[in-house]
Amino acid sequence: MIRIDAIWLATAPMDMRGGFDSALARVVHVFGAAHPHTAYLFANQRANRIKVLVHDGIGIWLAARRLHQGRFTWPASATGVSWTLSPAQLDALVLGLPWQRIGGSGVITVV
Repeated sequence: MIRIDAIWLATAPMDMRGGFDSALARVVHVFGAAHPHTAYLFANQRANRIKVLVHDGIGIWLAARRLHQGRFTWPASATGVSWTLSPAQLDALVLGLPWQRIGGSGVITVV
């Protein structure tokens, strides 16, 4: 339904009480700009809630998800300000699965 060409994940936690304006301000602060057809992901301090902001070229979409048990697999802030994800990694992340193991980083080269 919404075309997404790039997916970015921010490592620093975000206050989940805000809406569109605060999420968009956070995207501009962390990533420099909100690019069309790009999704930006943020988590709260406990990593049990995430927000996804998508700029579809015309407007802004904001989605939220909360886990009632467990946590989303989220990189530490010390590993960098942001990560880029593949669509398969995004699918795994929103389900609460270890998304870092999806794609090229999960390749086994030695037995």
